[in-house]
Amino acid sequence: MENNKENRKWLNDFNLNHPLVIAGPCSAETEEQVLKIAHELKDSKVSVFRAGIWKPRTRPGGFEGVGAIGLKWLQKAKAETGLLMATEVATAAHVKLALEHDIDVLWIGARTTVNPFAVQEIADALQNTDKIVLVKNPVNPDLALWIGGVERLYNAGIKKLGVIHRGFSTYEKTKFRNNPEWQIAIDFQNKFPNIPLIIDPSHITGNREMIFQVTQEALDLNYDGMIIETHIDPDNAWSDAAQQVTPTKLKEIIFDLTIRKETDEADDYNNKMTKLRSNIDVLDANLLELLGKRMKVADKIGALKKEKNVAVLQNKRWNEILGKMILDGEEKGLSEEFVLKLFKAIHQESIAHQEKIING
Repeated sequence: MENNKENRKWLNDFNLNHPLVIAGPCSAETEEQVLKIAHELKDSKVSVFRAGIWKPRTRPGGFEGVGAIGLKWLQKAKAETGLLMATEVATAAHVKLALEHDIDVLWIGARTTVNPFAVQEIADALQNTDKIVLVKNPVNPDLALWIGGVERLYNAGIKKLGVIHRGFSTYEKTKFRNNPEWQIAIDFQNKFPNIPLIIDPSHITGNREMIFQVTQEALDLNYDGMIIETHIDPDNAWSDAAQQVTPTKLKEIIFDLTIRKETDEADDYNNKMTKLRSNIDVLDANLLELLGKRMKVADKIGALKKEKNVAVLQNKRWNEILGKMILDGEEKGLSEEFVLKLFKAIHQESIAHQEKIING
């Protein structure tokens, strides 16, 4: 997949002086609901109206979307407001219907991105389309799978591509519905800096009270836009009620967001930044030196365990270390989430070192 500035042309063509805003209900419920929300968003910074027509649910029995009839409602909303229309597609049949109803933006959901066969089916159905096509990250934290989904669409002659970061499922309990795993999105951004990157704070948080915080964090990381679920009566929405905001609240969020410069050309800024980054480089080198020394101690522990025929994993010791490190980390201004990730990674590397010695 080529990496050139043409990948951003569709976004540049909006001629916006602010990040792209896509908003609308999680699900299209009724024609009245769709039209009312669209009209409330018409005179705002929203460029694209979104609504789920087909809703893949984790378990059967829940509301799974109104189906194709909702596409007619989107057509009417577009005619009355001038907003572009967007919806999720999961099959070639969805694509066919969406194209027949002139939907402007199609996105592939996280459950679909995880399946290369399904993505290829959609790519084939969209061959050479001039519609905008966005790819949500897969449910699981797999950068290659995310990139692969975009590549399949690119290879089908689709040029107006973008990606949506909606967070990743995790078996660990966190404050997020889907853990953001920011580094994965940053890695995508570094590999393909010209493919627009959009934040989905609704699905990351699952909580309307956290929408602003996560959106601001994304903008601080140079994201190009946001897709935020918006409903006239969020508490009574037919799906994902807790993560939707009212049109009024959405406008407040957009107004309060701070758009930061990518850099500053002033000499004073650059001189200070160079010194600070030099400090970071030295500290990072020291960290690696310390970690190397720690693993050498782990090697000695492995040798002793091998001599005495002792198991590698010592759960009591590990839990004691983890509890202590969390407390020590808090005193040093480090979040529990970060400390857990860091020391779990260190512990896993220590286990690998000991396993190599014991079984070597």
